[in-house]
Order: sequence, then structure tokens, then C-alpha cells
Amino acid sequence: MPRRGWLIALLLVVAAAAPLPAAATCKLRVAEMAVTMSELRPMVHAQINGTDALFIADSGAFYSMLTRGTAAEFKLPLASLPFGFMLRGVGGEAQGWLTHVSTFTLLDVPLHNTEFIVVGNELGAGAAGVLGQDVFRIFGDVEYDLANGLIRIVKTKDCRDSPLAYWAKAQPYSAIEIDHATPASPHTTSVAFLNGTKIRVMFDTGAATSVLTLEAAKRAGITPNSEGVVPAGESYGIGRRVVKTWIAPFPSFRIGDEEVRNTHLRFGAGTMLNVDMLIGADFFLSHRVYVANSQHKLYFTYNGGPVFNLTARPAVANNSLAPAGTAPTDATAQTRAPTAASADQPADASGFARRGAAFAARRDFERAIADLTRACELAPAEANYFYQRGLAHWGNRQPDLAMADLNQALKLKPDNLAARVARADLHVTRQEIPAAVADLDAAERAAPKEADVRIRMADLYLLAGEFASAALQVTLWIDAHGWDNVQMPRARFLRCRARALWGEELDKALNDCDAAVKLRPNTAAFLESRALVQLRRGEYDKAMADYDRALSLGSKDPWTYYGRGLARLRKGMTAQGQADLAAAGALRPKIAEEAARRGISP
Repeated sequence: MPRRGWLIALLLVVAAAAPLPAAATCKLRVAEMAVTMSELRPMVHAQINGTDALFIADSGAFYSMLTRGTAAEFKLPLASLPFGFMLRGVGGEAQGWLTHVSTFTLLDVPLHNTEFIVVGNELGAGAAGVLGQDVFRIFGDVEYDLANGLIRIVKTKDCRDSPLAYWAKAQPYSAIEIDHATPASPHTTSVAFLNGTKIRVMFDTGAATSVLTLEAAKRAGITPNSEGVVPAGESYGIGRRVVKTWIAPFPSFRIGDEEVRNTHLRFGAGTMLNVDMLIGADFFLSHRVYVANSQHKLYFTYNGGPVFNLTARPAVANNSLAPAGTAPTDATAQTRAPTAASADQPADASGFARRGAAFAARRDFERAIADLTRACELAPAEANYFYQRGLAHWGNRQPDLAMADLNQALKLKPDNLAARVARADLHVTRQEIPAAVADLDAAERAAPKEADVRIRMADLYLLAGEFASAALQVTLWIDAHGWDNVQMPRARFLRCRARALWGEELDKALNDCDAAVKLRPNTAAFLESRALVQLRRGEYDKAMADYDRALSLGSKDPWTYYGRGLARLRKGMTAQGQADLAAAGALRPKIAEEAARRGISP
């Protein structure tokens, strides 16, 4: 369906024109899109050929996309994109394809022969794809009210000079100029100031957390070796590369009339589209944002609480936003709680559930549980509300209540795959292995073979000691995905690991680990697993070399010491081998018993 056809179809479901309180002549026509946060991913329900599917609401995507796994699951034909057309993201360039969905349903409106770009990488959170700017800009303006679980697609009339932060009555708001957006360049970009240095920013709900480029951090005086900087793991998106990230203290981040003082920000080595920073879903949760493309402005108000999600930071730091010119104390910053984006209370169970999911995404679990409890009371037959509350209870360190909710969710809807895998995860955490395996086996029968959840299931089968089943899950995923998928090195590692612990199919295991190490040579876990395969094959010199290299990369895994100790003993290096076994035992006292159960012993 031609993209302009979206406008005609969606006009059928928009609300009647309503005047803004601030200007009687300014009118808005609004289509509301319900959004449920899955951690820091804003998820929208749609249908592909009559089957429910989840999409990430991604303001950073220029066009709506499906994953290659989704295209395979729905047997959608792939065609080539125009010659020279490449996709670019945090992980560099990537190949894409073109497909058409016979019937794509959004906002209860069926849209026929709808075009999507197909990308190789999975997106996480069970997402079939993303909804991009071709959807959000269909009326011109868009409002992101993620704290209340809504995105509003807005068409304005006679609003040229009217302030469009219509919800901000007594509340102060900021208005900033944004760059002119076009269909060819639809992203929402503007400027901010980092430690007083001007930077270019892009507002990107598809980025779970806000992130700076390495170069922008350097211009503000911060490098990975600066004092107070800590590693924050790896990130990936479109493209084959994973990128390292760090978290660092910054005295000031200012945008519009608001300033975040003495905060921490994440920065990474990835590439961005001519900007210095992605302002991600964490910022959108702490703000209500109206993108007025019709005026080339962006309006926003502050909801309260932390602005940036920094869960990798080892300690709580001052991370609160205040009007420019104010300086809240550390105590103020740490006690200020997130609030709803407006005084309006949800009107139904769905509204309470969406707001509860937003609170959970900000790790305000008590408020999340309160809202989700209300949703469960209003709609006691809706399994998903109990599933969401179960996750909130789990996040709030209430595993018994979490288990009760997951049990209820599965009682109401036994084929709820997400709840089934979550309960298996909780069973593994509680060392209830037979129950975990039963849930995983049920999930294995229900999950599409292409589903990204199979990687998570492989992890859980490994933890449960079901190595053959773990290898099978990864094989199904690998067979359905391209070799350029950013997750492929980890998938090959997982299958190698499963076979290494199983002690079977060692030639295949070595082939997988060789491939994983070739793709990501400085990953300690990959080297350690290859070393275990080599140990089982009697290749002790090669095993010791890989164990040495893993330790040189900073591995603290007791299995690395234990494996090297066994290799050294078998090479006649008795003193060194015993020293390694002792080091492994100090880190994990029962490691010798665990290894013996796996057929690995001196």
C-alpha cells in the first residue's frame, strides 16, 4: 500500500477535532496508539496477516521494518532494495531487503499490500519489527507520552503560532527548535549542551538508553580512561558490529530550559547519523514530548525522577533534571520519584497496565505493582496483566508473588510463550530444575523455530544442565538466520558451549567455537569454551593457550582456572595445575563436584 494511503486509512479512526485550551483557533485531530513498555522498549500491538505481532515504536527509524526472522516465520518473499541502498545503524552498514505484507493491521485498521524493509538483526523484546517515521509523521506531528503508555499521531489546523504543550497548564515546559524534517530525512534532530559544549542530538525512542558518541564525550573532556568511567557492556542495532559502551560522570547536560547537573551518561564507540547523541526511551519516559513538525519545534515537560537509565552504574548518582539555574542536592535527586506525565488517571484496565509497565521500566516497582494490581482487578481474565505484575514482583525481589502471578497468567492462557519462558527462568533461579525443564519443553513446542526467544531458551537449558536441548534451540535459530546477523557469534558460542559441557559432537563444537572466536577474537567466554572442547579432545597445549588468553583478557570465571589446571596436570605440570584447581575452588567451592558430574575430572 502506498505510504500516503496510511493517511486516508488512519483518518477513519482519529478523534474529532478539538480546540486547544491555550488557543481557541488551534485544533488537533489525534489518533492514539497504545504503547506498553517492555523494559525500555516501547511496544505496539499490530497484526501481520491476522496474527498478533509486537513492534517497537522507533522514532529513530526512517521507515518501518521487519526482522529477517519475522519474514521467515510469516513466509514473506524478499526482494532486493534499489542498487546502492544500504542501511546504517550503531553497528555500521547492513544489508536489507524489501517485502510486502498482504494485510497489516494497525489501530484496528487493515492496510493491504503494505511495504516493509527487512533487516537481518533481531531487535529483542520479542519484536517482529519497528514502526518508523513513515507512520509517526503521517499527520505531521506526533506526541510521545510513554509514561502513560500512549503515542498520539496528530494533525494540526490553524496552530502555526500556538504553543502545543497543551497538557502543561501550571507546569513549565520547554520549546526548542528542531531541524526541518522531510520524507528523505525524517529524523527529529536538534541541539543540546554537554558541559557547555554544543552537541547535535536525535530523539530516538528505539534506543533503549540515551548514548553519546565517543567523539562527543571526548569534546566534553571524557575518555574511557578518565577518572570515574566504568564499563557498561556492549550494544548493537542495525549492522554487524557490537560496540563497547562506558558510563561517565558529566557536570552538566542542558537541553532547552532544563539542565541535568552532576549526572552520568552512557557513551559508546558506535556510529550515528550525523549526530553526537541519541536521546533514548529513558529520556522519553521521564518527559512528555510533542514533536511539532508543523512548526519545526519540539515541546517537552519533565515527569520527575531519573532522566537517564544507568543500570550498569555500580552506585546511585545525582541524576535529576531541574530548570536551568537550579542545583538540587544529592538527597533531592535520590528521593525525587517518577510521577505520571499528567494528573489524569487511567480510565480502564489497559490504561493502568500501560502506566504500570512504564513505572516498571523506570524500576519504580511499587508504583508498577499498584497500577498492575488495579488492572488485574478490573480485568481478572486478562493473562498478560498478571504476567506483567509477575515481572514487577520479580524485579521488586518478591519471587513468591512473582511465581503466583506467572502461574495465574498461564492458568488463564497456557500458550502465553513469554510467561512460560519467564516462569522457566524463575524456576531455574530457584533451582527448581524439573519444573524449569517442563516449562522449557512446553515453550519449545510452542515457539516458532525462527523466534529470538530460542536463544534465551538455550541459555536456560544450559543452566538446567540439558545440553542437548540447548544445542537444538540454537541450531533452530541459526538455521533461520543469516550469517551476517550480529547475534551469530554468540549463537555459535552457545552451541559450542552446550556441546562442550555435554561432551558430545566435539568436532562440531570446535567448528562453532572457531567461528565465534574468528568473529570476536577478544571474547574471553568464547576462548574458554573452545579450550574446554580442546581439553576434552586431549589437545592440552591448545587448551592451555586459550585459557591463558582468556585470563589475560580479564576473565574471572572459576572454570577457566579449573580447566587450565586439568590441562596442566595432564601435561605433567603438577604444581601449576594444583595451584589452578585451588584458585578455582576458592572462587567456586563445589566446582570439582560439578565438573565430575559433567565427566571432567583430574
